[in-house]
Amino acid sequence: MTSTPGWAGPTAGTTHPPSDSASRIRRFTTAERWVHRTTAWLVLLCVATAGCLYVPQLAQLVGRRHLVVTVHEWSGLLTPVPLLAGLVSRALRADLSRLNRFGPHDREWLRAALRRDRTPGSRPAGKFNAGQKLYAAWIAGGLLVMLGTGLLMWFTGLAPLVWRTGATFVHDWLALAVGIVLAGHVAKALADPEARRGMRTGSVERLWARAEHPLWREPEK
Repeated sequence: MTSTPGWAGPTAGTTHPPSDSASRIRRFTTAERWVHRTTAWLVLLCVATAGCLYVPQLAQLVGRRHLVVTVHEWSGLLTPVPLLAGLVSRALRADLSRLNRFGPHDREWLRAALRRDRTPGSRPAGKFNAGQKLYAAWIAGGLLVMLGTGLLMWFTGLAPLVWRTGATFVHDWLALAVGIVLAGHVAKALADPEARRGMRTGSVERLWARAEHPLWREPEK
């Protein structure tokens, strides 16, 4: 048997099936998982409270509009905090660097995705595939714009009325776009139990990693 490109060590060498621990590899550290989890809850809280503010049926059901507005404002303001706090983690900084790099294999992955080509080797990817990189860049930019426009709407003395009117327009429509993209992100996660397990426990099956992220080098022990 041969070794898989990008992975350390041969796949042969024993006649015994690997143990559970041997068949899994570390994908995310505890710090990375907590940053993802905390940010996800804050964003979901923003989406839920926004729904209660803009959908009349939900607004009537929940009531207490002032409280909902306060929760929405503070959850939005706190959204960047987990990531900023997590920057003390070397693993998180390394993953952010990976997400920020787009190489030739990423373009190949996108072409295969557009063709809906799922043949082995058609979608080369490192630790993060091209779709995950695009999603990360889009959601980061979108949330920053949402934060900036939200601050203009919250602190009315920061800008003239015409700016605040424009900020409200951008904030509302971008919120809808963010909600749609988040729904797609959740749908992709639901379709891949092993990816969810990796974010929940920090480790994934080695065979899954080789199939979905063949260019990702196995972490050193």
